[in-house]
This record gives sequence, structure tokens and C-alpha cells, in this order.
Amino acid sequence: MSPRIGLDRDSVLRAAAELADAEGLEAVTLATLAAKLRIRSPSLYNHVNGLQDLRRQLARHGLELLAFALRREMAGKSGGEAVRALSRSYLSFARAHPGLYEAIQRAPGPDDDALREAGGEVVGLIVQAVSVYGLEGDAALHAVRIVRSLLHGFVSLERQGGFGLPLDLDATFRLMVETFLAGVGTIRSGFDSL
Repeated sequence: MSPRIGLDRDSVLRAAAELADAEGLEAVTLATLAAKLRIRSPSLYNHVNGLQDLRRQLARHGLELLAFALRREMAGKSGGEAVRALSRSYLSFARAHPGLYEAIQRAPGPDDDALREAGGEVVGLIVQAVSVYGLEGDAALHAVRIVRSLLHGFVSLERQGGFGLPLDLDATFRLMVETFLAGVGTIRSGFDSL
């Protein structure tokens, strides 16, 4: 079966991302994607090797978009300003792309070099942001985990309606980032005492 004219891997991924963001990652199936593209499901095999491959490509696409957004916001910034920019950009991405955000949370398989590379770029940007605090090696990776846990925790609670009090969520988010920045120096000393 030959590919439909005008349909390529990028247009398939864009349509899948739109579907994921509108209806959730689990709503992305070959059948729902084919219906959105107004094609038959078997035609998708010209562009993806099944649902698992489609979701893997969605994750890579999401990581690439997130890395681009982080780089853009962090440009010319260092230290606390870089961490603040990274944090704001991460939250904005998660709010704008809930389905893609969900896709990027799954760890790559051991043989998935492309996905690991895309995720490594995001990790590298966080390492870059915290490097001014003297964090290197494993200490920097612990900082990456802490930043990711803070950001992901906030995003998850917000998405699930876990913040029920009538307080400004963005103010809470800024306070969370500032609390991290106030304590980031303790990561190195805490790591050394392990």
C-alpha cells in the first residue's frame, strides 16, 4: 500500500500529538489516529511500526519540543534565573501539551538510543542550570531528580485537581522554585554525607 499524498511521519506525529493533548495519551490508538487523519488504520504502517512505536515516537517528539522550549527560555541565563526560566517553561509545556507531557514520563527501553538521547538533552539542560551551584557528577544528577520531582509533582497535582484551596497556583509554583533555590546548596553537602 503506498502512502497517502501529503501524509508523512511529521504530519502523523502532529495529528497524534493533537489527539493526545485533547483526549489523553491512552486515547491515541491506531484506529483513533486513522479516523482523525481520515485514512484506514493499515495506512499508518507506512509511517509507524504499530502502537508502541507510535507512542515511542510521540515521547521523542515531546522531549524534543520540551528541550527546544527549555533552551529558548534559558538562553543567556544562569544560576537562579536559569532554574526559574526552566521551571516556568516546563510548567507551560505541561499545561499546553498534557498528552505529550504524559508520553515523556515513560523511561526509554535499553535499546532505544533516540529516546534516551532526547531525554538526555532535557537532563543536560537541568544539569546546566544547576551547575553554577557547584553540583557535578552524581550530585548534579540528584539535583536533576529533585527538580524533576518538584516540577512533575506540581504538574500532576494541578492536572488531577489536587489543589483545592482558592490560592493562586502560579504564586505557589514560584514559591516552590524559590524554596528549591534557597536550599540547592545543601544538595552537595547532603550528597557528601551519604
